Amino acid sequence: MKTITDQKRIDEIFARGTVVEILPSTEAFVAKLMSGDVIKIYIGVDPNAEALHLGHAKNIMFLEELRQLGHEVILLMGDFTAQIGDPDKKSTRPQLTQEVTASNAAKWLDQVKPILNFTDKENPAKIMYNSEWLSKLTLVEIADIASNFTVQQMIERDMFEKRIKEGNPIYLHEFMYPLMQGYDSVAMNVDAELCGTDQIFNALAGRTLLKRYKNKEKFVVALNLVANPKTGELMSKSKRTGVFINLPADELFGAIMALPDPMIEPLFINCTRIPLEDKDALMATGPREAKARVAFDIVKRFHGEEAAVQAERSFNETFSKGRVPEDIQEVRISAATSAGTALADTLVKAGIVPSKTEWRRLVGDGAVRQEDDTKITDPNFMPASTVVLKIGKRRFVKVVVV
Repeated sequence: MKTITDQKRIDEIFARGTVVEILPSTEAFVAKLMSGDVIKIYIGVDPNAEALHLGHAKNIMFLEELRQLGHEVILLMGDFTAQIGDPDKKSTRPQLTQEVTASNAAKWLDQVKPILNFTDKENPAKIMYNSEWLSKLTLVEIADIASNFTVQQMIERDMFEKRIKEGNPIYLHEFMYPLMQGYDSVAMNVDAELCGTDQIFNALAGRTLLKRYKNKEKFVVALNLVANPKTGELMSKSKRTGVFINLPADELFGAIMALPDPMIEPLFINCTRIPLEDKDALMATGPREAKARVAFDIVKRFHGEEAAVQAERSFNETFSKGRVPEDIQEVRISAATSAGTALADTLVKAGIVPSKTEWRRLVGDGAVRQEDDTKITDPNFMPASTVVLKIGKRRFVKVVVV
């Protein structure tokens, strides 16, 4: 497959605003794209949770666009680095087992297939796992890798500086993370790495090592992070915040609709491919309509147009018109059971609410209603007969009294 060097197409990819910075320079990277040479480009993800969110999806969508230009792209599963744990600003990340990372990686691969083409006959995306080389490094080799960096360089990393200032411990194994991620570039002999702005330090470690071991320059393409522009809150897989791409179509649509209004524009820019020139007109339709258009485009990307149409219809009928969904979850409770916390216990056991404390909070906030819109005000409420409850904005449950 020949590379596509059409200037208009390349400009369109970069015009969306996903790219924040390219090192050593944007001009050099664009010139490389225009040269006609095939570039080997990768993005690494550590499978430290069961699902990816839309913040990861937009990075992989960008990688797919580079693949469509004819370049060799790699999705690297950091199944080894996830066992070390990328250092956090506040504390040491938990170290995961090989079994957990392998299970998560398999799930992630299924989740990204709709947005990264692994089956193209001419130029399929590749999947690699860094345990294939990192697990085989000898102590001598690790010492040699470490000799390219100083302790001063490591503690200059912003997250380490913050923890030192706050008196939080830094463990020696955490210094190994950027070294191992950096060595990925050497093992794969890449030309460029895509990363979030929070990973520039690690990506530059790879640039240092590639220069040392292969005498080769590497581009670092830093992509933005999907954040609420008002609060600065990021989507995070470790904190379970954000919209996760493993959701069924109806739930994915509803989760996007439930986001704060300031998130509409970041999702439009990063997670859809609706033409940029449509943005102002779309935003002028108001938050409800704009968010629905964004939600439809994202759901269509992961589940297909038919599922997106059904998801939007279901959302409108259920949440906008106050109707109960057809596939409502059902729980059973005995009429002989005394009041107290019987209902709360049943809902917690069924996974409908996370805890009895949360149930009490929801009731106290007036967020639990019967089908006729009557509020439940008593956390010890016990229905005398079968009842449909609406919990919060998007959860329905049918309580069957037997």
